[in-house]
Amino acid sequence: MRNILLHLRIPFSVFLLPVFLFALSQTGLGSVGATHRAWWAFILIHLFLYPASNAYNSYYDKDEGSIGMLEKPPPVSTGLLVTAWVLDLAAISVAWWVGLGWSFVWYLLIYGIISKVYSHPAVRLKKFPLLSWLVVGLFQGAFTYLATVQAISQAEIASLFTVENLLPALICTSNLWAVYPLTQVYQHEEDARRGDLTYSRLVGIEGTFLNAAVFFTLSFAGFLYYFLNFGMGSSLIALTLCMGPVLGYFGYWWWLVRQNAAAANFHHTMRMNVLASVGLNLFFGILCFYGV
Repeated sequence: MRNILLHLRIPFSVFLLPVFLFALSQTGLGSVGATHRAWWAFILIHLFLYPASNAYNSYYDKDEGSIGMLEKPPPVSTGLLVTAWVLDLAAISVAWWVGLGWSFVWYLLIYGIISKVYSHPAVRLKKFPLLSWLVVGLFQGAFTYLATVQAISQAEIASLFTVENLLPALICTSNLWAVYPLTQVYQHEEDARRGDLTYSRLVGIEGTFLNAAVFFTLSFAGFLYYFLNFGMGSSLIALTLCMGPVLGYFGYWWWLVRQNAAAANFHHTMRMNVLASVGLNLFFGILCFYGV
C-alpha cells in the first residue's frame, strides 16, 4: 500500500494546479453552486484523475531511476494498475453523481483514455516525441482549462470557443510545452534504456532549454495581450513579481548546464518545478481571491 501511495505522486498534482487556478480566477465563484462545482472539480482532477494517470504510467514504465517527486521509485505491482483503474472509474462516477455535467464526465473519460494510450505498450504514445509533447501540453493545458471553466460555470460548449476563453487555454498549453520537456531532461539514459525517444531526447539538453525559453516567452506575450485587452493590465505587475524568481532560476540553471551537462539532473529539475508551481499558483491565487 505504501508503494502504491508513493506511485500516485499526489504532491506532483501541485505542479499542474496553476491550470485549475487560472480557470477558477477567470470564472469566479458567484454562487454557492459554483463553489460546490469548483471544489468537486478540484478534487476529481487533482486527487483522482492525475494520480490515476501517474499510477498507470508508473506501472508500465517500471522506472528504476528518478521520476517526478520520486528520487528512488519503489517496485510496482498489479495493485498499482488496479488502483489506477479504480481512481479513473471513481472520478467519472462521482462527477456524474455530484452534478458536474456530462461535459466534465466526457473530459475525465477522454483524459483517462489519452493517459493510458500514452503509457500502454500496445500504443505507447510516449515513444513518439513530437506527438506526445503536443498531446501532453494540449490535454493537461488547454483541454483541462476549458473543462474546468465549463464545469464551474456550466456554460454552453459553444461559448468556450471565444478569444476570451481560448487564449488563456493556449497560454496554459504554452507553459506546459515549455516545462514538460524540462521534466524529461534528466531521464535521457533511463528513456534510452526503454527505447523511448522523448521530446527532450530528440532535441537534446541544449534544445530542451531553448524550447523552454521560446515557450516561456510566448506565454508571457499571451499574458500581456490577454490582460491588456480584457481590462486586467495591473495583473502584469503581480505576474512579474511572482514569476521573476522562476525565470531567474531558469536562466541560472541553463548557465550551469552549459558549463556541465551533469547539472541537468533530478534535483535541479525538481527545484525548477517547485519554483514554477509556487510562482504560478501564487499569481493565480491572487487573481482568484483578490483580483488585480
